Amino acid sequence: MSSVEFLVKLRDAAHMVADACEEQLEKMAPKEDRASSWNPERIKWESTQGSSGPYERSEDVNNLDFKAMLKKLREHQGKLSRDGYFYWTFQNGVTVGRKKRKQT
Repeated sequence: MSSVEFLVKLRDAAHMVADACEEQLEKMAPKEDRASSWNPERIKWESTQGSSGPYERSEDVNNLDFKAMLKKLREHQGKLSRDGYFYWTFQNGVTVGRKKRKQT
């Protein structure tokens, strides 16, 4: 195994650990923290392909649910997990990506 392959596998494993921790913390959060004011089903998502595989992205900036989601993402340093999805904010601050988390 090359050094690059090892580092890629190590990075992927670290992501899985972080996702598992986030999921567990989400389950342990007080109920009022889990109940969120935004509904991702009311946000316009478009499917696309990235370097880590397929994901969805949105720039639905005139949508109230999108604005509430963006606010929540900012409160969590641009990354959060919810209902089996991982959400993140792109560097421009107005594009959001989401990807279905792998179930273990």
